[in-house]
Amino acid sequence: MVNVTINGIAVRVPEGTTIMEAAAKAGVTIPSLCYLKEINEIGACRVCCVEVEGENRLVSSCNNLVYEGMVVHTNSPRARQARRINVELLLSQHDGHCATCVRSGNCKLQHVANQLGILRNPYATDLPASQWTTTFPLYRDAQKCIKCMRCVQYCDKIQTLGVWGMAGSGGRTTIDITYNRRIKDSDCALCGQCITHCPVGALRERDDTIEVLDALADPDKITVVQIAPAVRAAWGESHGLPREMATVRRLAAVLRSIGFDYIFDTAFSADVTIMEESAEFLQRFAAGELTEYPMFTSCCPGWVRFIKSQYPQLTKQLSTSKSPQQMFGALTKSYFAEKLGVPPEKICCVSIMPCVAKKAEKNGHTYVNTGSLQDVDIVITTREMDRLIRSENINVFSLPEAEFDSPLGIGSGAGVIFGATGGVMEAALRTAYHTVTGTNAAPDAFRAVRGTEGWREAEFDLNGTTIRCAIASGLGNARKLVEAVLAGQKQYDFVEIMACPGGCVGGGGQPIPFEQNEQADVRGDLLYKLDRLSPLRYPHENPEIRVLYDTYLGKPMSEKAEQLLHTDHFSWEMPLSLHLQAQDTEDTTIQFGHSK
Repeated sequence: MVNVTINGIAVRVPEGTTIMEAAAKAGVTIPSLCYLKEINEIGACRVCCVEVEGENRLVSSCNNLVYEGMVVHTNSPRARQARRINVELLLSQHDGHCATCVRSGNCKLQHVANQLGILRNPYATDLPASQWTTTFPLYRDAQKCIKCMRCVQYCDKIQTLGVWGMAGSGGRTTIDITYNRRIKDSDCALCGQCITHCPVGALRERDDTIEVLDALADPDKITVVQIAPAVRAAWGESHGLPREMATVRRLAAVLRSIGFDYIFDTAFSADVTIMEESAEFLQRFAAGELTEYPMFTSCCPGWVRFIKSQYPQLTKQLSTSKSPQQMFGALTKSYFAEKLGVPPEKICCVSIMPCVAKKAEKNGHTYVNTGSLQDVDIVITTREMDRLIRSENINVFSLPEAEFDSPLGIGSGAGVIFGATGGVMEAALRTAYHTVTGTNAAPDAFRAVRGTEGWREAEFDLNGTTIRCAIASGLGNARKLVEAVLAGQKQYDFVEIMACPGGCVGGGGQPIPFEQNEQADVRGDLLYKLDRLSPLRYPHENPEIRVLYDTYLGKPMSEKAEQLLHTDHFSWEMPLSLHLQAQDTEDTTIQFGHSK
């Protein structure tokens, strides 16, 4: 243990503790902009610099360790002046139009500048040139970037893609796509984790809220909205709603007051996904198709983009089942449209998702009966929905809860846990067990797939046959798992992978806490609680699912189900990773057919 004095407060901390961590234990907050524990500890912003007695220079508190007898002053005149100058210099190269920034009120630079009482900047504004496509789901504003390196480090260390890097030199050094690529030509998985870990508004999702408002105002459109499972675990955070009030039914009431015609639960189409994916797994397993490589889930578009760009030889191992978002869209424009007696062109299908990659996913799937209509028309993230609610001046505290509409509004607890890592696997196993044995296993019989570890394994007995399962979340963990499978070090039958650590609840489209501490565990626990409290734990017992199959689809994997609910992963293109491009200098993309 080490004895340290911080601002006159004596504190005893373990060896290896940083000054910032010791200060926190003493109840002293040291501001920072670039620091991310164990990910970005480079002291680039210099905002966390403090004065240490006996040291000639100020030292960064995020990456310097305490020692016995150290005396630290976090707000001495010298430290305060240096902090102020550093922030003023950052502001001189930062677009300060806060009123038009999505992070206004939730921006760490804005907060530190306000804390320091900076009312005017003595340094001339010198903004870099900024060019970016307006069509790609991820948007970057170079004029807001403070070069903290968070996006670079997270993409490299956690997601192992290395999309972001340093460009330029000297005073013109900035962050950009590595190797002088355009973002749409890169192997970006669109996980959105760079957005949720950016301290300012330099990175955000493409805003599609105006499209939603235009659809709502169109008298010739029937607006149908679906709410993803993970959204219910997070939507109230930015509104200050306690979790017990931020229910999905209160959100349904909010959306109804905004003006949507029909409000449905993506947990319903998650149940459909379970019916199809579990049947597909059993079919492929029985046919001996999984002896070399496992079947991978395909619900996560960030993961699908990853495998197609990094390991294209495994694309055929992906489940052909569409994601719940896309299944919902396909059923809305077929099954539901027929029930309403309207042509599918009249329906505008809107998704509220915790994910940035879902914006790209919708472009890869068309409604099969026309070949031109998309399954889903508009995708907005949880953050965009929060902004939409504010734009409508809705008091979320005062609205009573409302029920979902029918027939796509009832979802099982198994559908709800799709939003947490391991949830897809657990839900599929519940139904697969019933398909094989004719009886239900206990609802929590497959809870071994739950957990917070980035890569987990479990084995289950399915009527005398052992099923080897694995679960990974975060693309760095996914890469380790895939490499082990390809090397023959691991052998599985069924693998679930989510691009975002913790699963969809930690998705790149979810609300960003001011402290930017990870919320996936807390949100995931809420989904498992909702599953536990649900009177309906098995998708195959969902009455609306039974009606759907009895009256429309026939059975899982039927010809009609294949037509509507399954997809061809080779029908759209994804740029190769730089490593694979180097092996194929003539053609830098995988040609999987014609883009739709």
